[in-house]
Amino acid sequence: MHHPVLLNEVLNLLDIKTGCRYIDATVGEGGHTKAILSMDAKVLGLDRDSSQIERLAKHLHDDDNLTLTVANFSEIAKVAKKNGFVEVDGILFDLGLSWDQLGAKGVGLSYRKTQEALDMRLDEEEELTAEQILNTYSEKELYDLFARNSEEIRASDIAKSIVHQRKSRKYKTVRDLNLTIDTVMGKNAGKTYSRIFQALRIEVNNEFENLKKGLSGAMELISKTGRIAVISFHSLEDRIVKQFIKEHGMKQINKKVVQGNRLLSFEKPAKLRVFSL
Repeated sequence: MHHPVLLNEVLNLLDIKTGCRYIDATVGEGGHTKAILSMDAKVLGLDRDSSQIERLAKHLHDDDNLTLTVANFSEIAKVAKKNGFVEVDGILFDLGLSWDQLGAKGVGLSYRKTQEALDMRLDEEEELTAEQILNTYSEKELYDLFARNSEEIRASDIAKSIVHQRKSRKYKTVRDLNLTIDTVMGKNAGKTYSRIFQALRIEVNNEFENLKKGLSGAMELISKTGRIAVISFHSLEDRIVKQFIKEHGMKQINKKVVQGNRLLSFEKPAKLRVFSL
């Protein structure tokens, strides 16, 4: 069962009102969108994952207040204008992966799925895969990737080990990468698995640049009284959001960032920032 992250906080801070228009830029399994629709508001839902949109369209096909489209939120301004969603009252970016994507997509997003291929694409039309990165990036490029996208302190050692390993056997599955991490970290791998997989997923899906483009697009669409909400799941994403707010002189509605419930594993790392023009 899907549990929307920080649902009540999102609804309260976005100040959802009947008849108003909202954009869910990462509609996913539709948890936040369904709640907004239940308040008799109109929603434009975007997701780069076509399978997510297809499932949600079947489930909510009879709701006239919902418009769904397959799109990367980096294109939010163009897509919203095409669908008549301008000067909207609220925009939500939930930057986390859904349980369906982690558990059922089968593209190696989780280090626990050891037999899955090292793909990591959320949009199948994209060309770059994690397998290609691991088998072709130079040692320096791999180091830069791990340091930049996850701040992994053993980035240099892991990059060096990858280049050494692929000389005798190319990377194909999640297990192949896990074994390399084990070689470097021994019994102290801990969260290194998560950080390395995060770094690769960010690179494959160009997540940081897409977030910056998405936030800029949201600025074009939001009304003077509208609000933008972003749920991030690691410090690097949150840093981009904070910098965007500062650079554009925007007003943060929640003076203190809203933290996820630490008793819920899927919500524990979440941070919510809501801001306006």
